[in-house]
This record gives sequence, C-alpha cells and structure tokens, in this order.
Amino acid sequence: MYSLIAPLLMRLPPEASHDAALAALHWVGRLQLDPLLPAPVVDPVRLVGLEFGNRVGLAAGLDKNAACIDALGGLGFGFIEVGTVTPRPQPGNPKPRMFRLPASRALVNRMGFNNEGLARLVDRVERRRWRGVLGINIGKNKDTPAERAVDDYRIGLEAVHRLADYVTVNLSSPNTPGLRDLQLGAALDALLAGLAASRARLADEQGRRVPVFVKIAPDLHDADVDAIATRLVEAGVDGIVATNTTIERGAVAGQPHAEEAGGLSGAPLHERALAVVARVRASVGASAVLVGVGGIDSAPRAQAMIEAGADLVQVYTGFVYEGPALVSDAARSIRDARLRSLGLRARGA
Repeated sequence: MYSLIAPLLMRLPPEASHDAALAALHWVGRLQLDPLLPAPVVDPVRLVGLEFGNRVGLAAGLDKNAACIDALGGLGFGFIEVGTVTPRPQPGNPKPRMFRLPASRALVNRMGFNNEGLARLVDRVERRRWRGVLGINIGKNKDTPAERAVDDYRIGLEAVHRLADYVTVNLSSPNTPGLRDLQLGAALDALLAGLAASRARLADEQGRRVPVFVKIAPDLHDADVDAIATRLVEAGVDGIVATNTTIERGAVAGQPHAEEAGGLSGAPLHERALAVVARVRASVGASAVLVGVGGIDSAPRAQAMIEAGADLVQVYTGFVYEGPALVSDAARSIRDARLRSLGLRARGA
C-alpha cells in the first residue's frame, strides 16, 4: 500500500507530506483500523526494566505531539518515541523548514521544536490504547535562556514522568540556538544535577523510577564523545541515543537544498552515526543502553548498527522514504541474525 501512496506524498512539499501522512495515521487510530495491519515481528528484549517488543523503534520528530501513537504502534515498532515537546507551545521556525534530498535519501530540517506543548501531549498520552514501550522526548523552549535550560527540562520530566516508559533529554538538535552547548562541561553537569534531583523526588512520590536517556549530536569531536558518554553514565543516565541530525554537508555537496540551514538526516549520516555508536559503546561498556539512530534505511544498515554496539535502533528518514516495510524487515533481520548466532531457527513473524 505504501508503494502506491508514496509517489503522491512525494509530490507534496515535504512538511505538507509529513502532515498528510500524520493525518492519515490519526484516522487509522481513531477508526481503530490498526488491528488490520500485519502482525509485528516478535523479538522481545528486556532492558532497563522495560520489555521492548523488538529492537526497532520510531525516533522522535515524526509524531511531535503524540497524535498518532495507536496507529504507529500498529506498524510493528518495538517502541515509539514522541516529541520533542517543550513546556510551552511554540510554532518553530518560519516555513519552508524541511527539504528533501532524494538523490541521497536524505532530509534537511530546521523545524525548531514546533509543538503544541506539554499539556496537549500529556492529554493524548493518557488516552493511548497501544501499550508498547513509549518514550517521551523533552526539550527547552527557544526563548528560555541557556542558563535556565534546566528549568525547562525539569518541568518536562515532572509532567511526563508518570506516563512515560522512558524519557529522552534532547540536547542535540541544531535548530535551537545554544542547545548543543548543553552537552559539554559545566552546563552539562548543572543540567544532570538538576534532573537527578527531580528524578529522585519523583521516584519517591510516584513509587517508580523512570529510565532517562540523553540524545547526543554526531558532530562532536571523538574525544568529546568519549567524555560525554562517560559523564552521562557517572551521572546515572540509563541510556544514550546516538545520534541526532548533522550540520555537516560534505556527503551531499552540490545537491539542491544541500546548503539549507538545519540538520541533515538520512543515508549520508549513517557512517558517522555508526562511528559514534561504536565510540560510545567502547567508552561505557555495558553500563548504559545504547540506541543507534542515523541513516537506517534498510535491514543491513539496522543490523550494522547493532553490530556497532547498539542495543536498539530507531528510524525516521528511512521510514519516510521506505515506508512501514522497513520496520518489519529490520526487526526480522536483527532477530534472525541473533538467532543464527545462537544456532537457533526463527519461528513465525
């Protein structure tokens, strides 16, 4: 079905296409048509106290406002991450702010954390039917000064703690001025200390400890990757999501829209994302869950991310270009490779 719809979607401007696809998914969920979709690949894995249906998840950014959780859950994802959500609604950057680079199976976006705010997202999450693992990705409002960023992140954590299976702290979008500076030095230490205090209080009040992940950028120097990964684990962070979009353009130089401001995602990011995943794993060993994301548009690339050290993978741009078949193909490939390594045979989906 996606092969029939995709050419129509690709004729629309990228953001209009994105909105049309989400609207269609919204109605799939509203009409409860998701049981008609193919059964997901079953490959359960237990990490940080959570049971993931399989190792392939949806990255944050596609469903910023948690409007389509039920329908997306029916597409076979082992877990879904919604957001990025900020404390207050914000419109994001002026349009146009999303661009296709079809020759490279890539996107450039400078969306700027456009979202409807925490209150709307929380209301939708409360009403979801899909009971798979749900992550909520939190960020800061654009007009919040960097020195007060921890306030926004604590507000976000406190709002979603009772509903999220895990929370991802987004410090790595290139589209919010100064955000990436929070990944380094004293700014990172202050943020982690503030979040740790909120986590401890919330765990006492609610009787549950929600895992916290941090999403890092691909454009860090290797030494900074090592230092950040180590610092995150020392601070009690449960997982690291590697990586966000890149500001590098070497792999797409000369293509239409290649020089647009924003973050590049898709196939050109894959090799750097693999390298960052491998460095993070070497730095932290088995002490943190590692989610690999960046340029996964095929089952072999998903498997390569697992082999580089990721426990889980996420897709976004590859999903846009390839459709839902990517989810099942990647999950099946990862499962079958694991079973082959154990000398077992896969059964069923």
